Amino acid sequence: MMAMQYSFVLPADYDMEIITRRIRDKGHLLDGFPHLRFKAYLFADRKDGDIEGTDNLYAPFYLWDAPQGADQFLTGPGFNAVSRDFGRPSVQTWIGWHAELGRDLSQARYASRDIRPIAPDSDLQALRSKSIVDARNALKHDDALASLTAFDPTGWNALRFCLWQSPPEHSCEDTQLYRVGYVALP
Repeated sequence: MMAMQYSFVLPADYDMEIITRRIRDKGHLLDGFPHLRFKAYLFADRKDGDIEGTDNLYAPFYLWDAPQGADQFLTGPGFNAVSRDFGRPSVQTWIGWHAELGRDLSQARYASRDIRPIAPDSDLQALRSKSIVDARNALKHDDALASLTAFDPTGWNALRFCLWQSPPEHSCEDTQLYRVGYVALP
């Protein structure tokens, strides 16, 4: 399992309706894409009162069953169009530890993402075990639809990503919140 995300920081005066229209018109094109568990079309509008942040963002997030799906997407026409329209982004990738996918992901309206450094002296097996328990427990929250955990051994960071029906409570100032415009599913 592999998680992937790229992000575009857009100008402060950018018309975010362009992004929501793009998602509305093209989101369904990834439904049924090979090896895709889901693609969450994420965005943040700096004027949105439910999303605390200072930037306008377009930041799709993917969960793949196998890296072949990511390869097929990144070398295909969809990513080529995004790169043409916004510039080729750096693509963050994480090796999946665990994913809890609950009931209908198409009901997701918000997402949260935490990326935290893994200390050099960390016990990685213990960290993975705790992350898995945390992912499972997240789905006990009424509004939680998905929770996954993964890590990046290149930069030694741990990822926690969740999909929600309502704006989530968050205690970490480093948590990035997003609106979900669409969720593409297998």
